[in-house]
Amino acid sequence: MADSSIIDAAVSPRQAAIVARVQQHGFVAIEALAREFDITPQTVRRDINALCRQGLLQRYHGGAGLPPATENLAYETREGLHAEAKRHIAELAASHIPDHAAVAIGLGTTAQAVGTALKHHRGLKVVTNNLRVAATLSAVESNEVMLAGGLVRPLDAGITGESAIEFFRGFRVDYAVISISGIEADGTLLDFDYHEVRLLQAILAHARKRYLLVDASKYGRPALIRVANIAEFDGVFTDGAPTGVLADVVARAGVPVHVTST
Repeated sequence: MADSSIIDAAVSPRQAAIVARVQQHGFVAIEALAREFDITPQTVRRDINALCRQGLLQRYHGGAGLPPATENLAYETREGLHAEAKRHIAELAASHIPDHAAVAIGLGTTAQAVGTALKHHRGLKVVTNNLRVAATLSAVESNEVMLAGGLVRPLDAGITGESAIEFFRGFRVDYAVISISGIEADGTLLDFDYHEVRLLQAILAHARKRYLLVDASKYGRPALIRVANIAEFDGVFTDGAPTGVLADVVARAGVPVHVTST
């Protein structure tokens, strides 16, 4: 069960308390929440809808429950969620990557933001399976972009498959830049797609430094497949610092946490 204290940065205190109730009971009725917080059912519905958009809850008739750990939000939905936060996170991470570095960048909306944030760098050697990142960074004449082969997913222009995994294994980059779908209180990083997780693990295994980019809505969010642990990273870039148990995990591991100023 997720530690509700680690999601406070992403939502209001009342919304965090609603998530905590759902985590405790599995399902909570709208009328019960309205009585507990002394608010109208309409206000409860607005809170639940906001939490559902962030992937923290799932709406059911008469109340809310936890979202399934097996199903991610659609890509076009994720692309619009926390877009400003992702842009600031990507820009902060890019400021920690020098010109002329070798960088591996994976899939996802945050990774796409990193590609945009790095477009003013020069002399990069970029290893990626993200066609959108490749298009952005190959437009800079001094960059060298190496693109994985494999099956192209039409929705997000991501390349997957065994050949893509083998492609990443052939490099030793200075920086691996990834994002994930959820973080448990013990620091476990989670995602939904087994094939994408294998790609992430191949990227991480062949990097000198590992950077995790994550907006605060991912704290406490369930997903099915383990990617790694936050303690294995050299830096975390976020719009909300971890709190509670997760903060203790990060502190014990000595992982620097870089928080955006906006």
